[in-house]
Parts: sequence; structure tokens; C-alpha cells
Amino acid sequence: MKKFLKQIIWILFISLYLLQIEKVKAIVPYYYFPTIKSLKKQSLFIGKNAYQLIYFGQYEDSLNLAKLAVKINPKDEKLWLILAETQIATKKYKKALNSLNKAEQINPNNSEIYFARSNIYLKISQQKEAKSALEKGILIEPNNHKAIFQLGNIFLMEKNYLGAIKLFDKSIKIKPDFWQAINNKGLAYFEKDNINVSIKLFESAISIQENAEPLLGLASCVRINDTELAIQLAKKALAKDPKYVNYDYRKEQLWGEKLQSSTEILLQNKQLKQDVILAKSKIIESS
Repeated sequence: MKKFLKQIIWILFISLYLLQIEKVKAIVPYYYFPTIKSLKKQSLFIGKNAYQLIYFGQYEDSLNLAKLAVKINPKDEKLWLILAETQIATKKYKKALNSLNKAEQINPNNSEIYFARSNIYLKISQQKEAKSALEKGILIEPNNHKAIFQLGNIFLMEKNYLGAIKLFDKSIKIKPDFWQAINNKGLAYFEKDNINVSIKLFESAISIQENAEPLLGLASCVRINDTELAIQLAKKALAKDPKYVNYDYRKEQLWGEKLQSSTEILLQNKQLKQDVILAKSKIIESS
């Protein structure tokens, strides 16, 4: 009987003790400490959100999120790349280059680092550095048609037309419907006085996408031999994108001096007077 009573007392004692623990748990808050793995996941999620905000024009919010992502996980080169993109969008080019240097230290075999670096150098008119960065990126990713095209554009800026044409050919070989490379090949051939080749290239670009640039380029090519067609093409081009009425804008699109001269003569045609006035007014309205 004594033994039985002892057992009951012990059971009651343990029950009371467990009850007290549950009461304490109800009073003391429970804290969740995230693991390193979950923090890394969260930083990538924040980084992706930062990248998306760039496209909505929310640059400052994007920049702040990217900074937060890098603070959480400073060992991920992708996050440094996203931070660099937000810094480029906010014209903080020096800081963007520093972010890309951090990314390169983590993973020097990520081609996107060099392509982004090249983009910055082009924005600050350092063509030599832009060229070098692109070449490094292409060594890592030799089939990146956009990077090869961009390198071709630098050759076009340098008036190395043969070099540019070779690179555009390489880009088109990888992506045959890449009308931008076909178009820019037309720009290069015009400066080499191969107007018939330019005509074929602009026509080929238009067959893929009826963009204002090859339309106006083709119009400038045929203006002497077929004025009526040239006017039709020019009207269509200016209606699609009024900015091409502007000499400086065309220069930004890498139009050479010979093509610019031909286009200026074409746009002075009386039959295009109203189209030119309308295009210029649209530019003023949108600015």
C-alpha cells in the first residue's frame, strides 16, 4: 500500500511539473532563428524583386532592395550583379564597377560580369575598356550573339567596317533572324560604298521586322534611283519612330557620315515636309 501511495505521489508531482512548463511556454515568446540556407534563399528572392523593380522604373526602391540582398548574402556574385544593374539604372557608374569587381572576386567565370562592365564603359565613353570587357566575356560564352553584336558595334564606332561585318556575320550565324545585326551590317556596307549590298541587307532586316531603322536606311539607299519608293519608305519609318528624324539620334544608333548625309538630303524633299514637321513635334511632345 505504501509503495502504491508513493507511485501516486510521484505521478502527481511530475504532472504538476509538466503543467508548470506549459504555463511558462504560454508566457515566454518563441523566437525563430533562420538558418543560413533559408537566409540565402531569402536574399535571392529579394534580389529578384530588386531586378524586377528596375523594369517598373522604381530605381531607388530597387537599389535599396539590392543593397539589402547583398548584406544578407555577400558571397553570391549574382546579387552583386543585380546591385550593379540597379546602380547603372541610377547612373552610379563608379559604384556599379565596384560591385562588379566584388562579383568577379567571387566568380571570375561569370560572363555576365564582363558584359555588364562593358555596358558601363560604353555609357561613360570608354570604348577601349568596353571592348576589352566584351572580349573577356565572349571567351567565357562564345555563342552569345548579343555580346558579339555589341563588339561589332564598337568596331563600327571605330570605323573598322570589315571587322564589324565579320562580327555581325558571326552573330547572324548563331541567330539567323537577328535583324539588328543584319541592319548594322547594312550600315557598315553603306560606309564602304557597297550600296547594293546595303539595300539587300536592309530589305532582309525589314522582312524579319518592319522597324523604322532599316526602313529609313533603305529609303536613303534608293533615294537617287527610286525617289517615289524612298519617300514611301521614309514616311513609314517616321510614322513608326519619329526619333529617326533627328540627326543626333541616328548617330547614337551608329549611322555613319555617308548614310547620315544621304538621309539629310532625303528628308529635305518637299514631299516629306509635313512628315518631318510632325515627327519633330512628336519628339517635343514626348520630351
